[in-house]
Amino acid sequence: MKKRIAIFASGSGSNAQKIMEHFKRSADAEVVLILTNNPQAYVLQRADNFEIPSHIFNRHEFYETEEVISLLKNLQVDLIVLAGFLWLVPQSLLAAFPNKIINLHPALLPKYGGKGMYGDHVHKAILAAGEEESGITIHFVNAEFDEGEIIHQSRFKIEPGDTLEMVKFKGQQLEHHHFPKVIEGLLKKMKS
Repeated sequence: MKKRIAIFASGSGSNAQKIMEHFKRSADAEVVLILTNNPQAYVLQRADNFEIPSHIFNRHEFYETEEVISLLKNLQVDLIVLAGFLWLVPQSLLAAFPNKIINLHPALLPKYGGKGMYGDHVHKAILAAGEEESGITIHFVNAEFDEGEIIHQSRFKIEPGDTLEMVKFKGQQLEHHHFPKVIEGLLKKMKS
C-alpha cells in the first residue's frame, strides 16, 4: 500500500509543488492532502492543479479542536510535511503523529532558527551577520520552533556581493532538490 503524505503550507507552496511532482508517479507514496491556515495561499491553486484535495483551517480549529487530527487520521496519513508552514504545531498533533512530522528550515540549524525566523527574515539575518555559507535543514518537529532532531542538512557558499535574492535562490535550489528525496527516504524506513 502506498504511504500517504499530508503537506501543511502557509504561502506560495513551491516546495509543496516539488513534492507533489516527485510523488505524482510514485508506486510507493502519494500526497493525499494539502492543508493551510491561509485562504489566500497560492498552494491551494497548486493543489488544484494536481487534483489533490485541500483543507483550510483557522486558529481555533487547529489549536482548540481535534478536527485537523481527525481528518489526518481518517486519511491514514503516514507522514506530515511542513513546507513553509508558520504556526507552531500543537501538542495534540505531535502526540497523534509521533516522529511523523517534519519541517524544512531555510538555514543551517541550530543557527537562525526560532520564533519569527522564516523566509526573508532568516536570509537577512544571515547576510547581516556576514556568514560565508548557509543552507537548509530538514528536521523532525517537536514542541519548539526549529528544535527537533535534524534529519538532513545541505550547504551553499555565500559569495561576496550576493544579494538577498541570490541567497534565497541558492537555498530554494537545495530545498527543491533535497526535500522530496529526504521524504522518500524517510517513508522507505517506515514500517508498513
